[in-house]
Amino acid sequence: MRKYFITGLLILVPLAITLWVLHAIISTMDQSLLLLPAEWRPEKLVGFQILGLGTILTLLIIFLTGLLAQNFIGNYVVRAWEALLQRIPIVNSIYSSVKQVSDTLFSSSGNAFRKAVLIEYPRQGSWSIGFLTGVPGGDVVNHLKGEFVSVYVPTTPNPTSGFFLMVPKADAIELDMSVDAALKYIVSMGVVAPEHLPTDKK
Repeated sequence: MRKYFITGLLILVPLAITLWVLHAIISTMDQSLLLLPAEWRPEKLVGFQILGLGTILTLLIIFLTGLLAQNFIGNYVVRAWEALLQRIPIVNSIYSSVKQVSDTLFSSSGNAFRKAVLIEYPRQGSWSIGFLTGVPGGDVVNHLKGEFVSVYVPTTPNPTSGFFLMVPKADAIELDMSVDAALKYIVSMGVVAPEHLPTDKK
């Protein structure tokens, strides 16, 4: 009896969590329907809400925004809009910070979160998996001796929180492991281990 119950949990719990996360994402993206006039919304036209319709609208808006931003007029509008935001106090600092982070994370030429590394943290003899986010900058560089790298060490099981560390490059061991595999390893608290890749030792 206990064996069957555990087997059922192993099947249903991941499925339930996946569906819950998808529902939360879709419900959030469906809020874009609020941009439409009240008489154009599904509940007004057909009498009930259609889950996922706002998600399609959101993706369409993102696609069209990217498409328009690629031509001369769209690029000019984007630069004019950003110049306007730069003149607004508080909004300026928030927007510029978020934009720098998003440009770094989503740019195809960026190196953020492209490599998983192994570092000795939080103490000697204890190791953690982190992700390279770049190199230290600003006045920080003037106080560091040698070559350093910036590493983000996520917490378990919630990888959206974590610690930002600057460690010597020699102490960050690059792993032959994809970012997705490393994230699964962290989120599962080590239960879902990546495939073992034996190395040749001389």
